[in-house]
Amino acid sequence: MPQSPDIVLKDLKAKKFAPIYFLEGDEPYFIDLITDYIEKHAIAEHEKGFNQLIMYGKDSPVNVILSNARKFPMMADRQVVIVKEAQSIPDLGKEDAQKLLISYLSNPLPSTILVFAHKHKKLDGRSSLKKELDKKSVFVNSEKVKDWKLTEWVEGYFKELGHQIDIKAAQLLSDSIGNNLEVIANEVGKMLINFSEPTKFTTEHISKYIGINKEYNNFELSKAIGFRDSVKANQIIHYFIQNPKAHPVIPIFSLLYNYFSKIALVHRAGTIPENQLAGLIGVHPYGVKEYVAVAKNYKLGKVIEVFAYIKEADLRFKGVDSGSMDEGEILRELVYKILH
Repeated sequence: MPQSPDIVLKDLKAKKFAPIYFLEGDEPYFIDLITDYIEKHAIAEHEKGFNQLIMYGKDSPVNVILSNARKFPMMADRQVVIVKEAQSIPDLGKEDAQKLLISYLSNPLPSTILVFAHKHKKLDGRSSLKKELDKKSVFVNSEKVKDWKLTEWVEGYFKELGHQIDIKAAQLLSDSIGNNLEVIANEVGKMLINFSEPTKFTTEHISKYIGINKEYNNFELSKAIGFRDSVKANQIIHYFIQNPKAHPVIPIFSLLYNYFSKIALVHRAGTIPENQLAGLIGVHPYGVKEYVAVAKNYKLGKVIEVFAYIKEADLRFKGVDSGSMDEGEILRELVYKILH
């Protein structure tokens, strides 16, 4: 069974190292987190010159990787061999190379820590190699955090760093940046440079240090549309049009589509407890009341029309029947049609 990144990191911090790590999946953040920890902490700094090797997949056939893995450490207890961009190993998909790796899995050198950072791709789950890796290595499937769990992840991330963040600030951060953990972590890291003591972060902090306007952002736009606040919606659109590079329309189309998809699910669910509804529509329990309220403003028939408006706007942005409209005009027309 694949192990979760959290459990693997916990073991690493307890200095429990395994001979082989195979890290794969669509979310590079967790793969980098584990790889970087091993690179920095598995052996002492003064031992790395002779006993730590960083290889890159595109330049490293399987036999070369294993040849290095079978070497004994020099004047140290262990060596580290890390294969970055392992998805580019030229012969990883070939039977002969897979047999070599399966053979090594059966009898790895105990003094070597061999790490494969296999990003954005997964091995064929039916292959013998995948099955053997699952049984004989520390195998991690690094999956994207679900959109509806992203706010919760942000809260947990701040807690790990010794800080707190209130729910509105976490939601602003996750909705504005989206499901890109690396970007979130980088932006948070830059903000935390300014804070030496444990702090509870608010929307004011996010606005000041990360540059996300707490009044004019994608989250506030969808909320203004949901509650049919045409004045606020048009103020936000005007702000977006003045800053087109910071607010491209495609992510806005996607956000609105997802927002109204949740409204459609509310209609489909009927009357059920809010805690069940939160799981069904994929939102944090904190935010479920908003979607229940918005569903009263947009009947199911109107929601279906909204999907058509979003599709039309997307096509116009791509040049279909757009005439001389620029992206700001396309966005403004879309929001007008939804609100009216």
